[in-house]
Amino acid sequence: MLEFAGYEMPISYQGVVAEHLAVRNHCGLFDVSHMGEIFLSGKHAEENLQVLTCNDVSKLENGQCQYSILLNERGYPVDDIIVYKIDKENFFLCVNAANVKKDFDWISKHLQKKVQLENQSDAMGMIALQGPKSLELLKSTGEPFPNLKRFHWAECTLNSIPVKLSKTGYTGELGFEFYVPSSQTLALWEWLMQTGKNFGLVPVGLGARDTLRLEMGYALYGHELSSTIDPIAAGLEWVIAWNKKYFIGKEALLEHKAATYLRGVTGMIMEEPGIPREAMELYIDHKVIGKVLSGTQSPVLKKGIASVIVEKEFIKNLTVDVFVDIRGKMKKASLHNFPLISKS
Repeated sequence: MLEFAGYEMPISYQGVVAEHLAVRNHCGLFDVSHMGEIFLSGKHAEENLQVLTCNDVSKLENGQCQYSILLNERGYPVDDIIVYKIDKENFFLCVNAANVKKDFDWISKHLQKKVQLENQSDAMGMIALQGPKSLELLKSTGEPFPNLKRFHWAECTLNSIPVKLSKTGYTGELGFEFYVPSSQTLALWEWLMQTGKNFGLVPVGLGARDTLRLEMGYALYGHELSSTIDPIAAGLEWVIAWNKKYFIGKEALLEHKAATYLRGVTGMIMEEPGIPREAMELYIDHKVIGKVLSGTQSPVLKKGIASVIVEKEFIKNLTVDVFVDIRGKMKKASLHNFPLISKS
């Protein structure tokens, strides 16, 4: 167990590798109730979110959700979030646990027009079911649930529990998220675990959550996105709706984009035994060209992998060998585009 953002969280239940491979091959269940939920309501809700977030909220239909980023005036992320549209006057945001208060205060301070803002994080639990057998598992329950496309959500009832069911995911696998009243989170968890026995379902902790997302190259706030790494450097320019007339941070991002961008985030796979860890330096010809942002051992590749930030010229030429300083020993590695594993 580990203290994280005021919660006691499981690192693993039976071991990171076993849990990771269960999600890749069968399915796993994550308690992610530490994540935050912030609701905006009122006739100016969408208008405010267009200014607060860099993606285009106006494109959302009712029941859709969207990955986005809250930026400060300098173009750096306050947090990366998922925006859920209930209707034009009602939205909720899923935000990172460590940033709930910061996000709520920041949104409150930067509202353009009056809306009702409510932090419901303590009132809501969240469970994620991920893996290739997750849909088959849900169908086996006989419970009516919506046929969702990716990045859509809907309200339903499962085992007599009211659920906001979404389909986004942080593992690269088929999966679903269940937003439920906090008081009924345990009942839903136990029902899903019981139902999933025949599908290889296992509980999964924070350790495998990190290895799964890193194999895919999904950003984690504070690592691949931070107060010094903006969305362009992070490879997330696809999130930025440049066509919007204004959003907080747009002017600064345009300045970043106009400059010769010096750094970027990419993937790395070790060619020699060794596990790269955060802040370890990367070298070419004895010159430092970047550093590790997140690093681990890939259970699928059985090699060390990492996200790294390097000088931009090396992102354009991923064929060069790099060396990682792992506790004073230079270990050979190669740069790769994400994802680092094949998902064909």
